[in-house]
Amino acid sequence: MSDTSLPQALLNDEALERLDDFLDSERVDADALDLIGAHGFLVALAVAPCDADPATWVAELFHGEPAFSDDTERETILGLLDELRRNAIAALEQGQLPELPISLTLDDLPAEETPVGDWCAGFMEGVFLEEAAWFEEDEEAAATLLLPFMALSGLFDDEADMADFIADTARLESLASQLPELVLDLYLHYRVPPEATKPAPRRKKPPGRGKR
Repeated sequence: MSDTSLPQALLNDEALERLDDFLDSERVDADALDLIGAHGFLVALAVAPCDADPATWVAELFHGEPAFSDDTERETILGLLDELRRNAIAALEQGQLPELPISLTLDDLPAEETPVGDWCAGFMEGVFLEEAAWFEEDEEAAATLLLPFMALSGLFDDEADMADFIADTARLESLASQLPELVLDLYLHYRVPPEATKPAPRRKKPPGRGKR
């Protein structure tokens, strides 16, 4: 695998700014994901064990159809979103870490009040899109791998079995700093099949012990 020490940007700054401006505009539903949430959402789609239908994930991201000014703008915005998703797949396939558009720290704040929480909430929205597929092969392993994203998202704070985990602020801070690595772990789990077991070599018969 390639060196994973330098996270790979999934879009350049100009493209991210273009998306940010559009997602923050009044032409997009107030409940649509912002740039940070959309980034997490699309990285989840890159990791997911199955490919979501584009029409489905676009509608979920925007909570409907935005008021695009024309077909050109629609193609540009949707093209950038899909490029981010495809670039995430390409980076992860090479064993590279994705660069996230956030500071990977909680700064002593509750996770849901931070950009880390926003990114993880977007990531979990991507998981919810095809939730059954994430858990059908190995539910226990999936739950373990997704636990950091769940805890940091702030979407599960009311669940009793998450209380102790969420209360451990030092652990959450550590997990926030490891998000790119945790994404890669998920990708390897779902998208990279284990190496096939090599057949055992056939033993040669000792001299003189063949058929007579």
